[in-house]
Amino acid sequence: MSIAVLSVASECAPLVKTGGLADVAGALPAALGAADVDMRVLLPGYPAVIAALERAEVVMAEDDLFGGPARVLDGNAGGLAVMVVEADHLFAREGSIYLGPDGRDWPDNPERFAALSWMAARIGHEGIPGWKPGVVHCHDWQAGLVPDYLAQAGGGAGTLLTIHNIAFNGPFPTDRIDRLRLPRARFTAQGFEYWGHGSALKAGLTLADRITTVSPTYAQELMTPDFGMGLDGVIRERRDVLAGILNGIDEDVWNPATDPLIAPYRTPAGKAANKARLRAETGLPDSDGPLCVVVSRLTGQKGLDLLLAALPRLLARGGQLAVLGSGEPALEDAFRAAAAHPDVAVRIGYDEGLSHRLIAGGDAILVPSRFEPCGLTQLYGLRYGTLPVVALTGGLADTVINASPAAMAKGVATGIQFHPATPEALGAAIDRLCDLWADRKAWARMQKNAMAQPVGWQASARAYAGIYAKIAR
Repeated sequence: MSIAVLSVASECAPLVKTGGLADVAGALPAALGAADVDMRVLLPGYPAVIAALERAEVVMAEDDLFGGPARVLDGNAGGLAVMVVEADHLFAREGSIYLGPDGRDWPDNPERFAALSWMAARIGHEGIPGWKPGVVHCHDWQAGLVPDYLAQAGGGAGTLLTIHNIAFNGPFPTDRIDRLRLPRARFTAQGFEYWGHGSALKAGLTLADRITTVSPTYAQELMTPDFGMGLDGVIRERRDVLAGILNGIDEDVWNPATDPLIAPYRTPAGKAANKARLRAETGLPDSDGPLCVVVSRLTGQKGLDLLLAALPRLLARGGQLAVLGSGEPALEDAFRAAAAHPDVAVRIGYDEGLSHRLIAGGDAILVPSRFEPCGLTQLYGLRYGTLPVVALTGGLADTVINASPAAMAKGVATGIQFHPATPEALGAAIDRLCDLWADRKAWARMQKNAMAQPVGWQASARAYAGIYAKIAR
């Protein structure tokens, strides 16, 4: 019997995307279809989402949804079964989905995503005509209040909360507790109180039936003070309902044999044409060293300051670097300055096509994150035979087989891991990369291993379906 699941997210590819959460929310429905799960995605009614919605019907209404009227529209968009919270006073805005034109968080973000959670809870409690979910799958803090609102309504669907990145926990000041329709009795250390404020993520962590995060190693890390961001205690208390399930990637979108954004290839030999095209596009000269690429947010979490410190080591070994990303102004400026070197190319911003061309044309992809719940770019690298150089943390530890002497002897290595997350350790990993690059036979073997690694959703979809079956109501 099929399980009906409402997936609640603040973004979802291909409709709206700022990061990996969108890729996961967009890929899960199709992946779970094979596991007999009927999933619909509930999204905020951003203008781009409303514009993409087809065959929409009004299935629910709210007279006052945190300051104005709202409707839930049920239809299709981007090949997905989608429901949209249409509330112009909250979502019909210029700027990004989280930030205003001034680059700062919208001041009413707590109310905006409380509205998403409120309508998700109504659907989980009441259902819509012809469909009622047995499970509400809540993604990150933006859907963290769903279990609270469901409890207030008297229950309904089972709840699963997935932590994609605990660094963002949805804090709000105490003077908003009533405005957010939350019970003050829950403003305790055992409820949603977080260092004198409220936290939407903590609210969900304390009440959800099950909790998952996006890699087994990150699940363990979250129970430690170094990684738990002040929430490690509540996660330790709920360890019995915690699981780490690796993200996958869409193997149709990220398929080097059929990718329309690159020169398609099926074996590592086909990367040569893409490397030549990438050099032409970025202005990089020919070189005997490895061409390393970065596709990332430029933030401290991603360890890009470590890369800047270790960059002279790469250039001294004849390597090159091509970067695509945006983020902290200081890091953006530092990479712009680094691009003065002829063997460094930097593009500030985001370009989906260029991201594919970088990964197809690069020899190695650098992911020096200080913490990384799962990571997707290293999976793209594996799929395209672009060897990952990654910090030993989170999903990076779970998905890349380090080129240790034992792994090389067995012929199973797929990349390079380093620890700790310091410039010195990254520099040593770059030296190891360049040494392997010089051993063409070993390099080719690692590329073949990488391209053979399972990076799709099949196993993870089965794991999610198993959890849904346990908590469905």
